[in-house]
Amino acid sequence: MAFTRRQWNNIIIIASIVMVAVLSFLQSKTGQMPADTRPLFDDAAPLAQLQLDGLWLQHRATGWQCDPQVLNCEQWANAWQAVSISALEGTPTVGGEPQELLIQIAGIPQSQLWLYFPASGLLKSPAGNWYQIPPSLRETLQPILSAQP
Repeated sequence: MAFTRRQWNNIIIIASIVMVAVLSFLQSKTGQMPADTRPLFDDAAPLAQLQLDGLWLQHRATGWQCDPQVLNCEQWANAWQAVSISALEGTPTVGGEPQELLIQIAGIPQSQLWLYFPASGLLKSPAGNWYQIPPSLRETLQPILSAQP
């Protein structure tokens, strides 16, 4: 069965409309933050220093300063400063190797050692509590590194 040019045009138009509708629906469902998320850092307890598997960032009077290997220092710091988490009940199924995350809050002299599982977006606090980072925030939490050591 051969289609005429007009039938092909109609098929393409209908397929395009369906595709736009599906993509719009997916964007509306995945672009929003879950209702139970809370910021990890706020104005009362801002991030002062962070070390992720040996790569560090630190807030100083002049702004953020990072390890020399980090190319996206400002974006990386802002991503961690604005990260939101959801508390989880119980122990989740963990995927991938953890990264050590050493966090220091402004005004608190001791640092906290968290475990970060980037593959699944999980954080484990020093107290053993588990938190989930929404998928839309995970990508910017990893620094972009220079190829030179």
